[in-house]
Amino acid sequence: MKIKSNQVLVFFLLITLVISCSSAKKTSSSNEGFVDLFNGEDWEGWYLKLKNGDHEMAKNVYAIDNGMVHVFKNMPDSLDLGTGENGTHGLFYTNKKYSKYILRFEYKWGTKITNNFERWQYDAGIYYHVTDDKIWPTGIEYQIRYNHVSNTNHTGDFITGGTSLNWFVAKDSSTFLLPENGGLPTGQRKNKMLLASPNVAVNALNDQWNQCEIIVMGDTYTIHKLNGVIVNMGTDLSVNEGIIGFQSETAEIYYKNIKIKEFEEIIPMEKFLD
Repeated sequence: MKIKSNQVLVFFLLITLVISCSSAKKTSSSNEGFVDLFNGEDWEGWYLKLKNGDHEMAKNVYAIDNGMVHVFKNMPDSLDLGTGENGTHGLFYTNKKYSKYILRFEYKWGTKITNNFERWQYDAGIYYHVTDDKIWPTGIEYQIRYNHVSNTNHTGDFITGGTSLNWFVAKDSSTFLLPENGGLPTGQRKNKMLLASPNVAVNALNDQWNQCEIIVMGDTYTIHKLNGVIVNMGTDLSVNEGIIGFQSETAEIYYKNIKIKEFEEIIPMEKFLD
């Protein structure tokens, strides 16, 4: 049977499309290429820092517990609650800078509360593209927060402390919306709290884990995901690399399965928007 040239062309176009879709799916959802950023045994590759500068106390604030980081495990409940003191605010930071990567981790809340909990409820977060290691630093935050008073989830919010990015907002709203769904660009937003998409399934105070993902490609774009759903996104970042830090703030929290996959080249954002 003779095959016409246009049939051959269509065949190869279909094959190319299948390979492209498969590659995009592998890039965004598989575990291939990920390595442990935290080894679950010691602080190799990291350092600890508290606002009060107490290095010995930091070892108690950030306890390694069965392969996890257990924040406030060895600290008393209600420490400095309502006093205005917050010396145990801090982060455990990577020694290395990162630019283009996917960061994955899981978290769940404990029961202890501390510091300025009455104002911010269950509050922690991940800073990335950090250009200093102050408390709090210059960088972009993947907010981790649950307001038990209003039953409102804030995990996935941006806090652009000392940085800026172009954000997309739903019309007549103050929450993120994907551009393909009608989200409107806001231009550069600096030193702002930019709210993630609401109504995303989240484990709050039920002792269950949440799966989080930060996809960031230098200063081109950043995507926040929560339990498999894109909840926030920004483009045109004012910073393109930095260290990564996990917070201690107002409540007991557990972090585990902290993994990273680095890229040499920028992966087009479209590959992650399926």
